[in-house]
Amino acid sequence: MPELPEVETLTRGLRSIVGTTIVSAEILDDRLTVCADQLVGASIRDLRRRGKYILIGVEQRGDLVVHLRMSGRLCLDRSEKEIPYTRMILHLDSGSAVYFVNPRRLGTAVLYPEGFAKPLGIEPITSDFTAAALEQLAHTSRSPIKQLLLDQRKIAGIGNIYAAEALWRAGIDPRRRSDSLETDELAALHAGITSVLSEAIGQLGTTLGESVSDYRPSGASGGTYQNHLAVYGREDEPCERCGAPIQRVIQAGRSTCFCPACQS
Repeated sequence: MPELPEVETLTRGLRSIVGTTIVSAEILDDRLTVCADQLVGASIRDLRRRGKYILIGVEQRGDLVVHLRMSGRLCLDRSEKEIPYTRMILHLDSGSAVYFVNPRRLGTAVLYPEGFAKPLGIEPITSDFTAAALEQLAHTSRSPIKQLLLDQRKIAGIGNIYAAEALWRAGIDPRRRSDSLETDELAALHAGITSVLSEAIGQLGTTLGESVSDYRPSGASGGTYQNHLAVYGREDEPCERCGAPIQRVIQAGRSTCFCPACQS
């Protein structure tokens, strides 16, 4: 699933649509609940990301909210192989179009007339996300720390890849109970989260394959942060910090990769 860096990258790639008007819309998948008539004639007033959601503010209509889920992509360009998987097209008065490519049909597009109000947690790439804020969240939770990082009601946008990478940077075992972490450990984790997310955005995200279902940013063959992953997807490979084999465990039904020697 695209996480914060991937969704942020795609959102930035759509900035040019702000100020344009939707002249026609094609809804090509009956699983999408949005109707073309709800969008035609609407001006796009703003574009923003909230957690893993892309929000298109449409004048006097509310927010058109796209959640990419496992394999979606919202973009101004598409490859020939993506044409059969295009589920929505917004044609703009600028002559360009926005394509919602959604191979597995798991992504959603919903119009919220009163604006998007889903209760999501703090944004980890804003000034509101401080080490003290993270400490407050951790010290009121008995969950394993990795589960806390993945809880979108607490922190918005972090997923499996970047949670694992941030915990490795901080030297924290992902199975540790959140309320057991000391102030200095949480400060290191805060630094790990912010640095990993910033670097991943700078690398246009993580692209793990070459199929139509794999994430890629607009105008690029793929993100490049996969070349810098320390633990994610590296089971049995040597830890680049201490040389011990990377281990994989299952937490709440999801894989977690970490170094058992230098994460405690």
